[in-house]
Amino acid sequence: MILNLDLLEGAFAVVRLGPEESVPAWARGGALWSITQTPEELSILCASERVPTGLRIEGPFRALKVRGPLDMAMTGVLTSIAVPLADADVSIFALSTFDTDYVLVRETALDAALKALRFAGHQVL
Repeated sequence: MILNLDLLEGAFAVVRLGPEESVPAWARGGALWSITQTPEELSILCASERVPTGLRIEGPFRALKVRGPLDMAMTGVLTSIAVPLADADVSIFALSTFDTDYVLVRETALDAALKALRFAGHQVL
């Protein structure tokens, strides 16, 4: 499966807060943000510059958006991205929405990720 991907502007971070914490105001805003809460944690994906210091954080990441909307019955979308990246030793943080998928790679691995995706036939714009 060949996909069209857009590289989003800016850097992103993934922050881990405790499950009892409220969603902070800094978590919302920017080109991409996501909040997931489970009994074990509150995870926030947001623009790196929005995150205050002193928190448990991973990043910076760069985000690739699959051009959509995608039909929810489609299979293999993330696999077609994850396999070439895994083969290039690039780890991912994947996020899905109703309309599409996002794959985040560490900023330091961006060049290797883009090369691997293009080699696999994907269009990265």
